[in-house]
Amino acid sequence: MRLLLADDHPLLLDGLRSVLEELPDVELLPPVSNGHQLLDYLHRQPVDLLLLDLNMPKIDGLTALKTIVRQYPLLKIIVFTSYTQPQYIRKVQMLGANGYLLKTTDAVTLKKAVSAVATGQNWFPETPTVSTGTVDDPFNQKYQLTRREIEIIRLIARGLTSRQISERLFVSEFTINAHRRNIARKTGADTPVALLTFAQEQGLLS
Repeated sequence: MRLLLADDHPLLLDGLRSVLEELPDVELLPPVSNGHQLLDYLHRQPVDLLLLDLNMPKIDGLTALKTIVRQYPLLKIIVFTSYTQPQYIRKVQMLGANGYLLKTTDAVTLKKAVSAVATGQNWFPETPTVSTGTVDDPFNQKYQLTRREIEIIRLIARGLTSRQISERLFVSEFTINAHRRNIARKTGADTPVALLTFAQEQGLLS
């Protein structure tokens, strides 16, 4: 089974590869990091199963999914994302994906899902959860992160510097550095790698 990973987080890809390499009869293809690369790769190389992130540069996962299902109807697709909203799960089902996994999924479940979809089964959450962000949810109560701080965490996890983030958000670099200090104080993650790990564990990446 030729398996392709489509995600733009290098550390996450490394973790996925280390888990999926344990599956028998699986050939891990070189990963792609944006929608253009993904569609180009599928045009050139045969793929049996795709793990697809929804939030990728250039062409997002949902747009790519529509094209892939239409052009490659035999390709099995598992959406692999941090979006926990039920509407996303329903959307990818409607578009023709074969599975839906959260990035907080443990290694055992990941391997089970890939094996199930590879043998023709579907793999979707039975009881979809609602994403963090409401005033009363435990995540917000524990860390007290603002929406802007969560936005900055996501940009840091993508490898952007404070200057690049300030240019994207139209604020000063001083302001971004102040946010970074607040984020480190609230989360205990005081390095980019620690912050990426925190963001993955808390389902903040998409």
